[in-house]
Order: sequence, then C-alpha cells, then structure tokens
Amino acid sequence: MNRILLGTTAIVGLLAAGSAGAADLARAPVYKAPPAMVAPYYNWTGFYVGGYVGGAWGNNVRVTNVNTADTWNYDLGSSFIGGGTAGLNYQIGQWVWGVEGEVGYIHLTGSAADPLALTNVSSSRVGDAFGVIAGRLGFAWDRALLYVKGGGAFVDVNTNIAVSGVTIATGGNTLATYAIGGGLEYGLWDNWSVKAEYLYLGLHETVDAVTAGGANTFHHDFDGISTAKLGLNYRFNWGGPVVARY
Repeated sequence: MNRILLGTTAIVGLLAAGSAGAADLARAPVYKAPPAMVAPYYNWTGFYVGGYVGGAWGNNVRVTNVNTADTWNYDLGSSFIGGGTAGLNYQIGQWVWGVEGEVGYIHLTGSAADPLALTNVSSSRVGDAFGVIAGRLGFAWDRALLYVKGGGAFVDVNTNIAVSGVTIATGGNTLATYAIGGGLEYGLWDNWSVKAEYLYLGLHETVDAVTAGGANTFHHDFDGISTAKLGLNYRFNWGGPVVARY
C-alpha cells in the first residue's frame, strides 16, 4: 500500500512540474532570428577615364581603274593601336547603361601592282588616327560586366596610284562609319577596372584616287577593320557599393 502511495505521489509531482515548465515557456519572450546579411555588390555607376592598347587588322582593298576596267586586290596589314577612353555608366539592378568615346592611333597599310600593267601600283593607308562614339549595354555579376557596344566611328583613309614610282593620282578622306562589338570588364578595386574588347569598324567605303585634271580615276573599295584591345579604366563613382538585390 505504501509503495502505491509513493508511486502516485511521484507521478503527481512530475505532472505538476511539467505544467509549471509549460507555463514558464508560454510566458517567455519570443526572439526572432536576425535578418540575413545581404552583401553589397560592385557599383558601376559613374564617370570614367582610361587607356588601352591592342591591335587591328584589315581585310581586302579592291582597286578598279575606271579607264581600263582593270581590277586587282590586296590586303591591309596589321597595326598596333593605342589611345584614351572616357565614358559614363549608370547601373539599375544588374543592368548597366552607358556612353563611351575613344580616340587612338592606328596605321594599316597595303599595296599591290596591277597584274595587267605592272608599272601601276596602288597603295592605301588607314590612319594614323581614329575615333569612336558608342553606347554600351551590359549585364553585371558583381565585379564582372559583360557588355555590347555600338555607335559611330571616324577613320582617316588615304590612297594613291604610282606609275614607275611616280605618284600620278591621290585621294583621301575622313570616313564616318559604324562600329559594333562587345567585351568583358572586371572591377579590380572600388574605382579601377580592366577590360578586354573586340570592336569592328565597318569601313565598307569607296575612296577615289584621281589624276591631275580628273583624266583618270581609280576606285578603292575597302572592307571592314577588326580591332582587339586591353584597357584600364578609373571610375569616379557616385557613392559606395550598392546593396545586392539578386
């Protein structure tokens, strides 16, 4: 009998202690977990300046002697290019909009003789200067920016025809054409970034070399020019890193 009473008393005590513990838990304050930390991402917004170096290579030049209808072709060689860049970026989320201008040095040359009149030699030069004004649209993954670029280009082009080493016809102009390409830019520090870019200059134009008095004309039809460059930019950004939203 005593054992039964002792067991019953122990069970009642445990139930009472459990009820008191539950009541204490009900009265205890509830703490919410702190919000997850959101890391800032690289801010591409701002005005920037920079420089670049690289190379250019031309395609074909087709020459036509208007008087005789003779035609022949030759390639422009390759050239070192280098110059300066200035632009403006504005970032909305992961999208980066901007406008960019560049000026630089280029020097592409080529020449060949008329196969039907070997004393007639055509020579052409693209350069020594060119410029580009273009818009940029990019998509950023923090410090990496992949972009496309398109706009207008301005390129100096000169041609001449020599007969037995004596120049008889010349022509030249600063041509306005289109430029299209793209690249990848990467932020090294808060303000410095490096880029690799390909840009095509659509130099599909005709430049005439004309003899004195206009007695004869030689059409020079140019194909486009490819350029590839590495650049370093410094950005005067407006504010610090942007809070990530992706």
